[in-house]
Amino acid sequence: MRVKEVIKLLEEDGWYLASKSKAMKYAVIVEEGESSFGAHVPDLPGCVAVADTKAEVLKLIQEAIQFHIEGLREDGQSVPAPSSSVEYVEVRAA
Repeated sequence: MRVKEVIKLLEEDGWYLASKSKAMKYAVIVEEGESSFGAHVPDLPGCVAVADTKAEVLKLIQEAIQFHIEGLREDGQSVPAPSSSVEYVEVRAA
């Protein structure tokens, strides 16, 4: 068995090489409510945060993403690669 094959099997089992870990950018949806801000990550179902300010919710969702990924790895699950993106579409207001 080749080293690459062993590494692939380990990664499928939830292990990863520290030198191979890289920063990933996940799309985060931030919504402003009447008295707070909410955020969620489309690529990580269940990964959410709520806070009083936008700055605070962004800090909390970053921590939530890290915690979510750690939980996936501890459970032997694969970490979904970021695949969502955000685009804005301009329309005329009626």
